[in-house]
Amino acid sequence: MTRILLVRHAVNDFVKTGRLAGWTPGVHLNEEGLAQAAATGKRLEDVPITAIYSSPLERTVETAEAILEYHPKLNLQLEEKIGELRYGKWEGGELRKLNQKRRWYTVQHYPSRMQFPHGETIRAAQSRAVEVMEKLVERHENGTVVVVSHSDIIKLILAYYLGMHLDMYQRLNISPASISVLLLAENRPTVDVINDTSHLPKSEERPQPIPAPESASKYI
Repeated sequence: MTRILLVRHAVNDFVKTGRLAGWTPGVHLNEEGLAQAAATGKRLEDVPITAIYSSPLERTVETAEAILEYHPKLNLQLEEKIGELRYGKWEGGELRKLNQKRRWYTVQHYPSRMQFPHGETIRAAQSRAVEVMEKLVERHENGTVVVVSHSDIIKLILAYYLGMHLDMYQRLNISPASISVLLLAENRPTVDVINDTSHLPKSEERPQPIPAPESASKYI
């Protein structure tokens, strides 16, 4: 059985611009994000991690590097297929304008039919991300692998292994610097933890999560 710890990158200031980041270069963690990443690294300090993979974008790499601080013998491996959705012409666009477009309704209610203008389909994004998960099972049998990625990509991966229709994946919530856990073997896959943020510094703006179940403690 391979354990995959899905970690979303920590927070950054680009969200304050009201624009869709996507693959926009130069989006770095802010002060709070660096603290979140450090807390995530500390949480995983005693976990016997086999390998760490990250989306190639700066905000994911910086989050992954904070985890590597506690696992200096490992090398960070970049994987483009777990990178952010390819938003095409929407990338960098103002959200207040994008949410007025007809396709915005499709994104929110029928994402399985969404094709971003000059970008990819959400179906394709799910397919590429799941393909990576299956390859990690072959590559790291009986290992524990950290995958640092983005909210939508993690939600798409979880939806697949939960057997959820793609049109429902937006019902999942994946917070910055959260940890979700997949257990993948030759038999039925198990989604063991979703959106655990109990390791993060307390914030008045963020509701405190329900503690992770006892069964998950040995994994994260």
